[in-house]
Amino acid sequence: MSVPPPQVTATSEPSAAANSEPLPNGLAAFLVFLASGAVLVLETVALRLVGPYVGVTLEVTSSVIGLALAAIAYGAWFGGWLADRRDPRSLLAPALVLAGIAAAVTVPVVRYAGEVLRGGAASAILLLTAIAVFVPAALLSSVTPLVVKLQLGDLSRTGQVVGRLSGIGTLGGITATLATGFVLVAALPSTAIVLIVAVVLGATGLALAVYLRRQDRAGLPGPARTRSAVAVVGLVGAALTTVAPNPCDVETAYHCARVEVDPQRSSGRTLMLNSAQHSYVDLADPTHLEFAYTQWIGAVADVAAPAGRRLDALHLGGGGFTVPTYLSATRPGTANLVFEIDGGLVELGRRELGVREGPQLRAVVGDARVLLDAEPARSRDLVVGDAFGHLVVPWHLATREMAAGIRRVLRPGGIYTQNVIDYPPGRFIRAELATVAAEFPHVALVAPPAGIAGTQGANFVIVASDSPLPLDALRTRLDRLTEPVAVMSGQALTDFVGSARVLTDDYAPVDQLLATA
Repeated sequence: MSVPPPQVTATSEPSAAANSEPLPNGLAAFLVFLASGAVLVLETVALRLVGPYVGVTLEVTSSVIGLALAAIAYGAWFGGWLADRRDPRSLLAPALVLAGIAAAVTVPVVRYAGEVLRGGAASAILLLTAIAVFVPAALLSSVTPLVVKLQLGDLSRTGQVVGRLSGIGTLGGITATLATGFVLVAALPSTAIVLIVAVVLGATGLALAVYLRRQDRAGLPGPARTRSAVAVVGLVGAALTTVAPNPCDVETAYHCARVEVDPQRSSGRTLMLNSAQHSYVDLADPTHLEFAYTQWIGAVADVAAPAGRRLDALHLGGGGFTVPTYLSATRPGTANLVFEIDGGLVELGRRELGVREGPQLRAVVGDARVLLDAEPARSRDLVVGDAFGHLVVPWHLATREMAAGIRRVLRPGGIYTQNVIDYPPGRFIRAELATVAAEFPHVALVAPPAGIAGTQGANFVIVASDSPLPLDALRTRLDRLTEPVAVMSGQALTDFVGSARVLTDDYAPVDQLLATA
């Protein structure tokens, strides 16, 4: 009988993390919860960081969400790839520290880059939002696969471990989203939120490094010189935040706002919202209307009833409260009710724009669509629509259902006038005219000739009523203005609207219609 040859059993090379000890369950859950939550905080705040430069439109919001998701995907993929090649215990602390540094550097980089990338071009939007969110979100998203790798010590519990940590990460994101939207944004400036996140991440990373070094000397890798350089970058980034150009005097819940003094008129004040001129107020002369579109709305109000007669007016959007104060000055006794969603703007108006509430002016903070539903039928002589999210009328205020609600609260013969901004080829203004005309039998358009011709972007003022409009009186009033303006109605308006589709709550692609071709 011969001796059998020795049997050879194939073995695979152990992974770099094969001998790594798992983290305590509580610590693992905390790291995943923190990293996932921080991603959502930074994503939410990123929209506020880029808004002053590229606006707050559907495209900008979509870019922030899309690039954050891309960062999460690439970060998770790269974190998993690294976890299979290196000891995750040596990578966790650096990932958190680097994410904190990246977050700290984000604010000054966005502010300097934003000055260069101002505007609504798609390339500028994508680049600026990538700068705002991609790097820190990718670094933070690598944390979960690193932790999962460490905790997978028993293959029979793989599903339980992965499911539990994935669920904890999701809860972290949900908690952070709600806390940021309901608490942090209302309580702190965006800069402070980002720096707090950066400090928390950096401190957590350093504390984790100390803990792991005591356990198995797996702290922050690399020579001391490298670690010092990284720390200096973080400190410089935080310091630059204090000197980077800040486009806001005050951050409200919805806007980056500032008030500028008119150098040509000492009593003049311009309200800037997200880098766009929103309102002009003359503190010494409430009858002064600086912007052309406010002059057109003022003209509509002037011919809405006999001169000097009081009106019951409803304003959808307050801004600088220019038109309500004009009505109070030109028609004493007029009751102006203003729906303004941004309470911070109301406070800013009281503090810097001379807004004084009383019997003739009452401001209600809330969404105009929701508040309109509670208004009594046939209670208003005039409704002024001047609500914007950056340069766009909020879609739910631009639909036929909204127009029907306005018609409900107007008295017979009452007038609805709405400010709209559009650019060539003018798809939105045509759609909005079709929408208003679907509810009001009498509609006219006030606009500059170049805007009607489609050669430049412009403000357009829609005028509508259930009764014939005083167009002759309106034209006479508008002829007194220094800038040329046209009034379009009847067949000419029908031809201008063409086949534009009526906007409804089910179909209102306002941002896409406003986009230039």
